[in-house]
Amino acid sequence: MAGNPITNPNWAPELADTIQRIVGSVRDKVTDKAVVAVRAAVFGVIIGLAALAAFTLTIILSTRLVQVVSSRIFRTDHNSTVWVSYMVMGGLLMILGTLCMRLRHSKSDAS
Repeated sequence: MAGNPITNPNWAPELADTIQRIVGSVRDKVTDKAVVAVRAAVFGVIIGLAALAAFTLTIILSTRLVQVVSSRIFRTDHNSTVWVSYMVMGGLLMILGTLCMRLRHSKSDAS
């Protein structure tokens, strides 16, 4: 009788192989997908924070660059170049914000 564990000498290895196959199948279907999802969430948060910091530092660097350029072009004092840089960067950010607001809806939403 093949199903009787007493008479079947391969019963233990077959049972161990069956358990290993089932556990491996469950791990492949559940655990691996969960690990990928968690990694995507963690890396997404890290990339988002890094992008936010990079954007902020880019704005600061651009403002300082406009100050240096305007001080060389207009030959004015420091207070005037700071004022000019704030106005230039404010205008550029306002234009960027206006463009983003116009692009927030697709063409099909308008109809």
